[in-house]
Formats: sequence, structure tokens, C-alpha cells
Amino acid sequence: MQIIFINQFLYLSLHLEIQALKKEIIIITGGPGTGKTTIIEKLIEKGYACYPEISREVTLEAKRQGIDQLFLTEPLLFSQMLLDGRLKQFHNALQEECSRIFIDRGLPDVLAYMDYIGDDYPEHFDVHCIETRYDSVFVLPPWEEIYVSDEARYENFEQAKVIYEHLKLTYKKYGYNLIEVPIGTVEDRVDFIFGHLK
Repeated sequence: MQIIFINQFLYLSLHLEIQALKKEIIIITGGPGTGKTTIIEKLIEKGYACYPEISREVTLEAKRQGIDQLFLTEPLLFSQMLLDGRLKQFHNALQEECSRIFIDRGLPDVLAYMDYIGDDYPEHFDVHCIETRYDSVFVLPPWEEIYVSDEARYENFEQAKVIYEHLKLTYKKYGYNLIEVPIGTVEDRVDFIFGHLK
């Protein structure tokens, strides 16, 4: 009972902090190779505060250290690094001078990927997803025509579709109303996002 009370208190404190700072924190998510980075780059070009996806950075750093696929060889370590990085992004976003911040992937993405590979994770992963709340979540559907695998994206397109379903289930589990961004030009997709934010 005491643990539940503390978690509720932390959630309320964080919620009040966000309200006081009047920040709107928006997640852009989706399976691999769906155009998230292109949208984030376009938003940066338009002058918006954005935080990039960090899993590619973690993956490439592991490769430089001789670990070919950290997510597959040490999934819990990889996921903890992502969790820490995304928590840091969230708290940094609260300190931004602007009122609207876009982030490429959120905390629930970490759990969705762990569920995808069928691995367990510590309770604090779930606690962080409950306590850290985003204002809007936009999800990009699989798009085979633009899908490309590379040294940091090892999944094939069929696997990417399965990951997309895990992402939707995980965000819904934490009470988010997902807004699916239609396939189209980056300009059309950005316009769609702002149409919903208004």
C-alpha cells in the first residue's frame, strides 16, 4: 500500500510540474523504417524542439565496442540504457523554453520491444511508464516502399509489422489514444500532426 501511495504521489508531482511549466510533450513512434526520423528532421527545420531516437546511437556505440547486436545479446542492458536515455530526454524537455517538444519514441517503446522478443523486465520499467506521461502519441504504420535494413536496423519488414502491433498494444495499455499518421509525403504527415494538435 505504501509503495502504491508513493508512486501515486510521484505521478501527481510530475503531472503538476508539467502543468506548471505548460509543456506539451509529443511522441512520434512506429515500427522501424516508417519515416519517424524524416518527420523529426522536418520539424527541426521548422524550428521546433525535437529529441532524436537514441537506440541507433546505443547500437552503433556497442558495435564500436565489438558487440554486433547488443539488443539481441544483452537485451536487458540495452533496454535499460534506452530507458535511462528516454527518461533524460523527458526531463530535459521539461526545461525547454518552448512549450511544444517532439520526441522520437517514448518509454513504452522500450517495453514493446522487450515484449516483442519475449523477455522479462524489472518492475521499475512499468513504473516509469505509469509515472512519465506524454500529451500526444502519433504512430506511423509500416510502409514497405520506404523500408530499408542497415547496420543499426536488423529487422526485416515482416518483423517490423509485428513490432508495430506490439507498440500499439503497449501504448494503449498505458492509456494513450494513439493517432495514426497516414502514409504520404513528409509535408503531408507534418500537416496531419499539426492538424490534430490544434
